[in-house]
Amino acid sequence: MAFFDKLKRMMGFSSAQATREEGTGKLEPGEKIRGRPRIHVLATGGTIAGRLVSTGPRYRAGVLGIEALLDAVPALRGLADLSHEQVANIGSQDMDESIWLNLARRVNELLASPDVDGVVITHGTDTLEETACFLDLAVDSVKPVVLVGATRPAGALGADGPGNLLDAVTVTANPASSGRGVLVVMHGSLFEARDITKVSSSALPAFAAPNSGPLGQLVDGRIHYGQRTVLSPKRPCFDVSRLDKLPPVGIVYGHAGASALPIKAMLDAGYRGIVSAGVGSGNLHRDVLAALADASGRGVVVVRASRVPSGLTLRNVEVDDNRFGFVAAGMLNPQKARVLLQLALTRTRKPEEIQKVFDSY
Repeated sequence: MAFFDKLKRMMGFSSAQATREEGTGKLEPGEKIRGRPRIHVLATGGTIAGRLVSTGPRYRAGVLGIEALLDAVPALRGLADLSHEQVANIGSQDMDESIWLNLARRVNELLASPDVDGVVITHGTDTLEETACFLDLAVDSVKPVVLVGATRPAGALGADGPGNLLDAVTVTANPASSGRGVLVVMHGSLFEARDITKVSSSALPAFAAPNSGPLGQLVDGRIHYGQRTVLSPKRPCFDVSRLDKLPPVGIVYGHAGASALPIKAMLDAGYRGIVSAGVGSGNLHRDVLAALADASGRGVVVVRASRVPSGLTLRNVEVDDNRFGFVAAGMLNPQKARVLLQLALTRTRKPEEIQKVFDSY
């Protein structure tokens, strides 16, 4: 308990405050407070559930369970009726498609219930943007879904997990968060799943939306939405309820002197799609271009994206996409283009149809 008391002090709660919060905010099993939002928390591990293992920077991700995370922030109980479950407890570098599919099915199931008003998902930051993008494309509900993580583990000086978790529940509990798609809350900022990316491996804030900026800010526990987003009726949504796997899609990273060998390896392994993380506006080394053109001719769907953090990869700019049968990623970075391509391939293998899917997201 001393560990959690330390976390509470780091969040600014005195012992007396923590006692008052626990005494007035924590519910007995099955008990509900009328009129309060009912939020279900799904935990997957990550740094937010990590703990230091030495006096240095080393730590282990995915050590703490969801009950420990919630108990460390007693103010959460004053915001909503909380329920929770542990879906996984891993470092998000090990996140995979089986967990994505389980998460999507569970989130859709929860949000279909009148007893759940929103879902918070705790997640490691390494692949948080990819999971957020996948769920944004696979969850069919206007109820809020918010992902949250941490750059510093529990016990570290300036641990950001408790504050981020408090912000995530605050956002999910607010009716103004409905109908905005899957959101990510980190370090006082709100982001759309399509736009957010990790921009620092160590500094705070660690996330940004290079092309659009944040959707809103949290100040003193209050949400200030700077943009009034409305989900387009043409926005793609995929039913993954009957899928047990996704089509294999790889990413090829562009650089000076790039080789076609990774592409040949993917073709030999039976990959259905390849995303090029090209240079500039999605440009390609001549050897890579030739190999991808060959892949496209064999029926493998090729998407051009860019390794550059901001800007768009537009169709037929520098590369003749019409000639080679390529798809342009638009605003999506390579890792999110891979997610969308995997889902699009569950519907069609025609590049022209997949381009329409990319254009609508």
